Amino acid sequence: MKEGFRQSMAWLHTWTGLLFGWLLFAIFLTGTLSYFKEEVSHWAKPEVRRHALDPVASLGLAQQYLQRHAAHSSSWMIRLPSEREAALGVGWRDPAAGGRRGFVRKSLDAQSGQPVEARESRGGDFFYRFHFELQMPYPWGRWLSTGCAFIMLLGLITGIITHKKIFKEFFTFRPGKGQRSWLDGHNAIGVLVLPFHLMISYSSLVLFMYLVMPAGILASYAGNTDGYFNDLFGRDEAPQVANVAAPLVPLASLYAKVQEQVPGARMGFIQVHNAGDRNARVIFTQASADNVAYKRSANWTFDGATGELLKQGAPETAAMLTSFSFAGLHMGNFAGPWLRWLYFVFGLAGTAVIGTGLVMWLGKRQLKHAKQARQPGELRLVEVLNIASMSGLLLAVAGFFWANRLLPTALPGRADWEVNVFFLAWLGTLLHAALRPGRRAWAEQLTLGALLFTLLPLLNGLTTGQGLNASLAAGDWVMAGFDLTALGAGLFLAWAAGKMLRPPQPLAKRAAKPRENAADLLEVQ
Repeated sequence: MKEGFRQSMAWLHTWTGLLFGWLLFAIFLTGTLSYFKEEVSHWAKPEVRRHALDPVASLGLAQQYLQRHAAHSSSWMIRLPSEREAALGVGWRDPAAGGRRGFVRKSLDAQSGQPVEARESRGGDFFYRFHFELQMPYPWGRWLSTGCAFIMLLGLITGIITHKKIFKEFFTFRPGKGQRSWLDGHNAIGVLVLPFHLMISYSSLVLFMYLVMPAGILASYAGNTDGYFNDLFGRDEAPQVANVAAPLVPLASLYAKVQEQVPGARMGFIQVHNAGDRNARVIFTQASADNVAYKRSANWTFDGATGELLKQGAPETAAMLTSFSFAGLHMGNFAGPWLRWLYFVFGLAGTAVIGTGLVMWLGKRQLKHAKQARQPGELRLVEVLNIASMSGLLLAVAGFFWANRLLPTALPGRADWEVNVFFLAWLGTLLHAALRPGRRAWAEQLTLGALLFTLLPLLNGLTTGQGLNASLAAGDWVMAGFDLTALGAGLFLAWAAGKMLRPPQPLAKRAAKPRENAADLLEVQ
């Protein structure tokens, strides 16, 4: 009975991993890139220059700009520069101006307060949104990514049950053993980052609990989900305009009051309602980087006409704090540079676990058909999807970055064209994988990916003048870090391409070898 249960778990682990593995690979890779979302966005908009942080001066510049250009608007939004975000962001509601949801956004130079004419790009936000929306309309993409998160959690649990010697095998790696080496690598990486992957999979379900288990919300709020989110995040409805003119107090003075209560607190954003009216309200919200968990108490509401503190957010219950902590752990906004790099490495490890699982599934079955002149159609389909979902996705990511540097800066809909290049490149890799033999397709795509990533720093320097020589001299470690990471990715892909370009050991010869560890391969049956 025990062995039967374990075999059932192995079957479930194998087939759910295959059917959802291609999509999970994309979700994990883009989610991993999202840990450096702000850094990618900074690289994607090289026109925005970094300056020394001065929140008081930045607030004054933002208020001056908005009073000149958006005095008519009922709602302002200000995002201060930070260690990770160079621009001073301002926005205001203006349905007549069009834009996304009738909201106008501008990036200001943090030193001069002048608008920066930066190229249109979604930058790191594209990978962040794709990670949980899959470029699909709401809510379908979120439903699908949430389902994949459940499958990932299921795969982790069934993998633990299936690999009964998993911790012993963590210390075992036998290179050059074909399928055995892939299994060793799959086990070792999986065990190394198992707590992280359990946390990521479970916390993603917590994040989208309102989609997964909406019955309680719908019953309690009579279908008014806006009311639920207002209560969840401690938001109040904006007061009605009194139509009595009153000057807005200097925002820097309100910032000083917040600093008196929480010295050193960083602001995530500042929202202003009814500026210039007696019923003006100013809401300061503390940056998520200051705490692991989101805290509703970390926001302050002021009377914009008098400067009086009207309200501070309510404290969280134990249940809310637990939920917000899982959300904070998942997104990693609180992480400093070194911890963020650890998140990044663990995310890559999770991507590798999924990729090695897909390779093992196919390799095991190819061995069974090694003596046949042609492999069955279903195996060829899996092979094509493996190539396109892994090396193809990496090529698409590289294509996105190349498009950012090569598309004309004045091109209408430029940000959308970057995304179009991403998907066109991805589609091209699928067609290429279908037309070329499997090993050659792997080698060619990995070689092209190596070239694109390795040459990306050179392209950056030629098109923007902010190559490694300039960014290192200026101490712009965000720009330099991106280029160095691209160079590292290119070298890794070059190594992988070299492996694929070597003549393979004949499958028939490998199939004829004695099965030293046949029982160990139960996991990939």
